[in-house]
Amino acid sequence: MKPAAKENGEGRLDRWLWAARFYKTRSLAAQAVDGGKVQVNGDRAKRSKTLHVGDEVRLRRGPFEFVVAVMTVSEHRGPAKEAALLYQESESSRLARETLATQLRYSPAPVYEGKGRPTKKDRRMIERLET
Repeated sequence: MKPAAKENGEGRLDRWLWAARFYKTRSLAAQAVDGGKVQVNGDRAKRSKTLHVGDEVRLRRGPFEFVVAVMTVSEHRGPAKEAALLYQESESSRLARETLATQLRYSPAPVYEGKGRPTKKDRRMIERLET
């Protein structure tokens, strides 16, 4: 069986994001990196960027932004408890996410105010507002 962490302390960014369970599949992690939603040490990164222990990773998932420090590098996905050991989220990031979640929870839901059934254009606009 392969070890969960690499001995040299480095690995690919897309695999680490997948192993840390920020994304459900490696292809979703790669799409997020390619789309500019992930930064390593303040710079936009490519999916093959080599991560090292101590690097700061900033990523956006929907309205939420995570700022984490890489504690261990792994390219193998394991249970959630092991994945949580791969990174440590900054306290300010956690508080900002919790505050935003509370604001979103108590904000009013968008309501369609037109007549009858919404058009395709109206429906797409409503869907954009909900996400």
